[in-house]
Amino acid sequence: MADTASTPKATRREWIGLAVIALPCLLYSMDLTVLNLAVPHLIADLKPSAAQLLWIVDIYGFLVAGFLVTMGTLGDRIGRRKLLLIGAAAFGVTSLIAAFAHTAETLIAARAVLGVAAATLAPSTLSLLRNMFHDARQRSVAIGIWMASYAAGAALGPLIGGALLEHFWWGSVFLVAVPIMAMLLVLGPIFLPEFRAPYTGPLDLVSAILSLASVLAAIYGIKDAAEHGMNGPAGAAIVAGLVLGVLFVRRQRTLADPLIDLRLFRAPAFSVSVGANLFGVFGAFGCYLLIGQYFQLVLGMTPLEAGLWTAPSGITFIVGALLAPVLLRHFSPRQVMAGGAALAAFGFAVLTLVEAGDLAVLMTGFILFCLGIAPLGTLTTDLIVGSAPPERAGAAAAISETSSEFGGALGIAVLGAIATAWYRGVMLDALPPGLSGEAVQAASATLGAAVAVSASLSAEAGTALLSAAHEAFTQALALAAGVCALISAAAAVMAALLLRDVRIGPAHS
Repeated sequence: MADTASTPKATRREWIGLAVIALPCLLYSMDLTVLNLAVPHLIADLKPSAAQLLWIVDIYGFLVAGFLVTMGTLGDRIGRRKLLLIGAAAFGVTSLIAAFAHTAETLIAARAVLGVAAATLAPSTLSLLRNMFHDARQRSVAIGIWMASYAAGAALGPLIGGALLEHFWWGSVFLVAVPIMAMLLVLGPIFLPEFRAPYTGPLDLVSAILSLASVLAAIYGIKDAAEHGMNGPAGAAIVAGLVLGVLFVRRQRTLADPLIDLRLFRAPAFSVSVGANLFGVFGAFGCYLLIGQYFQLVLGMTPLEAGLWTAPSGITFIVGALLAPVLLRHFSPRQVMAGGAALAAFGFAVLTLVEAGDLAVLMTGFILFCLGIAPLGTLTTDLIVGSAPPERAGAAAAISETSSEFGGALGIAVLGAIATAWYRGVMLDALPPGLSGEAVQAASATLGAAVAVSASLSAEAGTALLSAAHEAFTQALALAAGVCALISAAAAVMAALLLRDVRIGPAHS
């Protein structure tokens, strides 16, 4: 390990640069959530078909996930600041187009370009941090702030979106990006250093295409399985993604200058951190989806009220992300990672005790698992980027973000499927008598459909149906939380056993 006493310290310029970097990170996560509240207004104005609406909502996330690896490696080659500024300019201009789109097709195209532009932001900003903060402790603090900016964006997205939609049209939610990206374009060249890898090897287009196709196919299949159950198209997409992924990996082993250096995975700090990051996001995304439905469909909250009750989790993520560097001054990475995963497991275990209408237990478990996952996210990101040599930081950052995308998609798909199957099984045995076959099928499919069916019944029958549906969904949420508790506990054990000799430090500086 390098001598930390001789490692250069960051100056005021680097810390101001960190504030500049936080701007696109804030916007990146905000854009993932801010559109959700605008969907009813968008439907009334553009009148998209069901398929078009699905693409409007999903294509942004699809293309972010698909282009992360390519953009991370491209930044290493052409310059990370250069790629960040190109992405920022594209994001700002395309946000204007999206805001004033008059057709569903235009909005889908704009959201697609936004996804490609957003894929430049995370790996570019994270890899820039790797070269701005050489001191291990300062880098941990910087990555904690970087993670906190994402949490802040996720928490602010529903609140800002709700406030804008109270006074303006649906397109206003896209205009938030314009001044933020304009600030980045002005301040970036002043405060952010440029860095590119010392080699000039060309980007392997075959590898880029294989990476994009593999991730898009797998993510699409997982999301389709989450929405419609495991069917032929979903299974075929997942298999195609796996096959293309194998071809991608085999090609990387034959290239002198690969898109991803597979040797990175030989380091326990890198491979364990990628796995722990995936597991952490798996539980967070899957349970977030179910908790959001619980707020609105079991407790009867409006979308804005649900957003306000979700805000404490965002604040907890910010606190937890900033707490990680403090913990690393007193504990080893193994202790922090294992402890965070164990706390998350305890939080999920508390969620298994929730009953219909029980807000106190729900919020306790919610806050606890967020508090455990947040420092875990900061530490795994630090270890992933710190384990890679500086010239590979962009590719390493892209792997970190891609594992998050896969973890989120898997969490939504797997936990959603488990919850749906349990809900359906309980409801088929608990439905009140006298319902038509169509009503039985709808009410046993989803909680939202059960709420709609109950409105068409008599007061007594509707109340009985709602009570059964609320109880079934609460049991499904508790079951999903139990699965997450087991996975988090396994991650804690994995970290405790495999990270014995790992330290935060400038191993490749």
